[in-house]
Amino acid sequence: MKCLLIASESAEVLFYWTDPEFELNIQEQYGASQEEGEKPPAFEDSINTLFAPIIISCSTMVDRLGDSYTSFTTENNHTYVLHQFEECLYIAVNGDREEDEEDLKRKIYVMKKMIEVLFGMVTLSSTLIRKELRPQDTEQRTNLWKYLQSLLETYSRLREQDQSFLVEAVERLIHPTLCEQCIEFLERRLVQQINSSVERAGEEVLHAFILVHTKLLAFYSSRNASTLTSSDLLALIVMVQNMYPSNIDLEDTAPEDVENTSAPDIFYTPEPSPTNRDSGTDRDSVNSGRHEESRHEESYHVGSGTPVFQFLDPDIQMAEDSLRSLEAPPPDPSNPSRVFLEVTLKEGCYPMMPHSMYCLPLWPGITLVLLTKIPNSNLAMSVYVFLEAFAKLEKRLSEGLEGSAARGQTSIQDLRNKLDKFIRALGTSDIQTSQLQSVWTEFKSRAFTRGGPGFSRDLVPWCRTMKSQLCGVYRQCFITENTVGGGSPQHLSPSLQDRALTMVQEKLMDWKDFLLVKSKRNITMVSYLEEFPGLIHFIYVDRTAGQMIAPSLNITDRATSELGKGPLAHFIKGKVWGLVNTSRIYLQKGYSTVTLRDGDYFFCYFLWFENETGYKLEVKDLPILPNDSAPIGMLAWDYYRKLLRYYSKSHQGEVVKCYELLTVHLGVIPTEYILQHCSQLARKLWEPSRIPLL
Repeated sequence: MKCLLIASESAEVLFYWTDPEFELNIQEQYGASQEEGEKPPAFEDSINTLFAPIIISCSTMVDRLGDSYTSFTTENNHTYVLHQFEECLYIAVNGDREEDEEDLKRKIYVMKKMIEVLFGMVTLSSTLIRKELRPQDTEQRTNLWKYLQSLLETYSRLREQDQSFLVEAVERLIHPTLCEQCIEFLERRLVQQINSSVERAGEEVLHAFILVHTKLLAFYSSRNASTLTSSDLLALIVMVQNMYPSNIDLEDTAPEDVENTSAPDIFYTPEPSPTNRDSGTDRDSVNSGRHEESRHEESYHVGSGTPVFQFLDPDIQMAEDSLRSLEAPPPDPSNPSRVFLEVTLKEGCYPMMPHSMYCLPLWPGITLVLLTKIPNSNLAMSVYVFLEAFAKLEKRLSEGLEGSAARGQTSIQDLRNKLDKFIRALGTSDIQTSQLQSVWTEFKSRAFTRGGPGFSRDLVPWCRTMKSQLCGVYRQCFITENTVGGGSPQHLSPSLQDRALTMVQEKLMDWKDFLLVKSKRNITMVSYLEEFPGLIHFIYVDRTAGQMIAPSLNITDRATSELGKGPLAHFIKGKVWGLVNTSRIYLQKGYSTVTLRDGDYFFCYFLWFENETGYKLEVKDLPILPNDSAPIGMLAWDYYRKLLRYYSKSHQGEVVKCYELLTVHLGVIPTEYILQHCSQLARKLWEPSRIPLL
């Protein structure tokens, strides 16, 4: 019983997602009220009818009280969490008690983050984002909502299964030699060749990285590229997983269990033994890892090129073919997605700058991702500078600081000159600027003409109108030409993409099976048990780099982990997920250390700061966050970046780094030994985390 809704202040549905149980409940509730023979209402209308009283109530409270409720629970134990972003109201609902208020709040913020990545600065204009989220064309609206729904479902799946999305940090594949080789290959071969090609259509590759499922094998950024933030990288991984989802259950199916996964009999031929030319040094070096995971590899080969013979009834085959024809066509990898990411340059920080993202599938589970700078991206920087200037001016005037705004005549005059040049430059392009020109002319006549109202509160609505017009120009340049989830008309040629794909495939051909197995068991607890007896699990996070290390916790019905198979493994996994949630509750209250005993287990959580040499800095009181603050993490809202800025104020001129460690021990281990283990484990993990992969 889950639902997420975005609505306007007038109760117009801008987007919704429901799980099957919630959808069935709505249909039964509103379908039962129809007279016999009468057509049931459209599901969107039913959703609107259900939520309209809540939306109107929120709007009324904001108008009359200047405040609104953030959550409530109904008599049937349905939990509602609400958050207003400008004129868009987000509502998340849970009726099966699988999610608490914090989970629902996180889902809301993640949805907002994904919309920002897809629509950029258009989200800063309530009028424009309403039009983008609810296109007039029904088919276009249906496709957009399906895409956003699948993104939300992909994120929810990753958060339930993947530790990196649980703690919101990127997990790297731990194999220093191969990682360094791949980084060097991306730099000296791939990126250099693409950027020097005449087929790049004016685009320039800024970032290139290789993902094995959700784990990062290698990441390279060109010299003139900005750092890709952890928040943006995690959002991109969600998009890649949505495009090419990892089928964990299939990959974990053992060969002897294949016959039980499908009704018809399936026969397949194992992969032939490697020939002499295939058995090079690289292949020998990973032999042991392959034998250890032979069951996983064989099942992978079944779905990746090995002949599969199925004897099906013709009628069944025809029905399956008909169903496939109704499915959405698979994404075209040569057609890039337009994404909007943060860029930090010497001049400052520019959020939501346009990029093109190419997702090139090397093999099932392994993807090459290219992020390129588009030719007219500098225009987006100019728009952001003007938006920021008008936002500051609006704030001063709204607060009654007319004198302050008037005294800033130098900056205002500079803004006037730059915006005049900007509009004149746009006039030579195909962008429609007549409305922007008209509003700007009226703004100047009111602000700068003698006898006019000057810089007063009367200018506030004109500041808002100017911001909306600037967002409209941004939309014309970067959204209108580009379908969300689709591509731009100008991009790297398909042949250039094919060559890039082939180059990376040739580089990793002898490693692909090893990498797929390695992604399932990146590091194992076995190597830590001798040194740390009683340690069951740990998660170590470098919050400065946005990276994490943890023993694998892949638990499916068919896979056996180090924790065993069945109830015990799922129980431990549940404890780990619960520990992360508990640590966030205490972190929000300002605690940097948490130790607690839970039955037969002992949990520890530590957050600390170090300088660049690894020297631990003194403990400082952490800020206490209000209950309605954004959820702690790095994907939807980068809490740790703000925390580092807060802590760095008392360490001027010094590089400050932030780390977290979560551990689960057996409860029979004495507390003093557990704390000693945590200290030693943090020191042991310090060096591997310094591998310069980002």
